[in-house]
Amino acid sequence: MKYGIYYAYWEQQWGGDYLPYVSRVKGLGFDILEISCAGLIDMSESKISDLARAAKDAGLILTGGYGPRAQENIASPDPKIAAGALEFWKRTFEVLARLDIHVVGGGLYSYWPVDFSKPFNKGEDLKRSIEGMQKMAALAADLDITLGMEVLNRFEGYLLNTTEEALAYVKAVGKDNVKIHLDSFHMNIEEDDFLGAIKAAGSYLGHFHIGEANRRPPVVGSRMDWPGIGRALRDIGYTGAVVMEPFVLSGGQVGQDIKVWRDLAPTDQGSLDAAARESVKFIRDSFGS
Repeated sequence: MKYGIYYAYWEQQWGGDYLPYVSRVKGLGFDILEISCAGLIDMSESKISDLARAAKDAGLILTGGYGPRAQENIASPDPKIAAGALEFWKRTFEVLARLDIHVVGGGLYSYWPVDFSKPFNKGEDLKRSIEGMQKMAALAADLDITLGMEVLNRFEGYLLNTTEEALAYVKAVGKDNVKIHLDSFHMNIEEDDFLGAIKAAGSYLGHFHIGEANRRPPVVGSRMDWPGIGRALRDIGYTGAVVMEPFVLSGGQVGQDIKVWRDLAPTDQGSLDAAARESVKFIRDSFGS
């Protein structure tokens, strides 16, 4: 397994300049830097080249994450929106390929955060989502990109809330590069059995996010069974990315979308770095290689 962290741990806005995080994340002891797909299609060629080169020189793997906006929803009942979503992903995949990114996860099958004030039909939305994902997967496969279907809690999504639902979804899509993306934060809300859910995902598991139940970085003394989670991942032969996705800063679009209404940790950069360094060491010791 390789261990990573999502850039937004340090940020209050989606997107931005990822280049400074390459050396920072590598220096803290991570193997992976996960970036957002937000704004990638507007990134200049020079910035794409600089980021790809810096990651390669540092020996750091880049992965992608994204919660599509409503206008990027492949499951939309509006054919124009669904078609536009595919075009958005086609262009995004091209940038991901130039960054040597081969895994992107998130609620790619719908949109995020969901506006629950609007009516929806889960059955019809699932059908459209599966059909759209089959097209999306073909575009991604041409560039050797695996798509992770993130299982979200009921307050953030409605199509895939459990591993069982995700298994049915990826099997219905039927594409080798469409996998399950589990996240310990969402699992803590929705799953009855953490370890059973991981084992049920089995070979379909393609990406894994970790964080405490309050979205802080994993820590020693947690009520989460991190050693047990690590054993379950090893039991299914998982060798992919384990990406820490802490959100601890209030304010900005990140804080609003994630619903962080108070700072969950000291906000100075030194303290954030120290917590990340300690956390990845703890997870490496708990999960193993």
